Amino acid sequence: MRLLIVEDERELAETVRRGLVAEGFTVDVVHTGRDGLWSATEHDYDAVVLDIMLPELSGYEVLKQLRAAENWTPVLMLTAKDGEYDEADAFDLGADDYLSKPFSFVVLVARLRALLRRGAPARPAVLSAGDLRLDPAARTVHRGETRIGLTAREFGLLEFLLRRQGDALSKNEILGHVWDAHYEGDENVVEVYVGYLRRKIDAPFGTHTIETVRGVGYRLVTWKNSP
Repeated sequence: MRLLIVEDERELAETVRRGLVAEGFTVDVVHTGRDGLWSATEHDYDAVVLDIMLPELSGYEVLKQLRAAENWTPVLMLTAKDGEYDEADAFDLGADDYLSKPFSFVVLVARLRALLRRGAPARPAVLSAGDLRLDPAARTVHRGETRIGLTAREFGLLEFLLRRQGDALSKNEILGHVWDAHYEGDENVVEVYVGYLRRKIDAPFGTHTIETVRGVGYRLVTWKNSP
């Protein structure tokens, strides 16, 4: 398995590289955001370990440009920025996992192996419910001919609801698939993001796509007129 480490702390990068090589990985290391973006674009990696605070381009910008170029290589953000908003920003931009410094090397390896088991997603088909269409590869959403702009988290939530269309999904189930397996925050964040989605995909069009299932969670159905 080939990994890319983008880390400007050279001593840390070398320590992590040696440890991962000992675990059987092939590892490339670069020390700037610009070099990281070039390497991740020009070479095939099974996963990228990406710092946020980097010279030339931040990890956020590297990740943003990778996803905009439809590069879905799994990315684990490894950073000293451990605030919940920093973590949320990383996931909204398309990160697959997040680990704060100082970190356990054992945990890093376990998280990477989990990402590698999942792998980069193949180019999926367009998902739809009535005239609502989501293209996971192009990262676009349309209601009829109208394009709808969503954040990465809103997009991930809508994609999961569409893939499980008709199923009643609990908040915990949604958190586990759309947020992160290690997420320990308030489950009511799901309710907040469902509200964001409804205001974008339903309210302007007089439709009612995301139902609240009392005592369970939410369900996406083929659109119907709002009551």
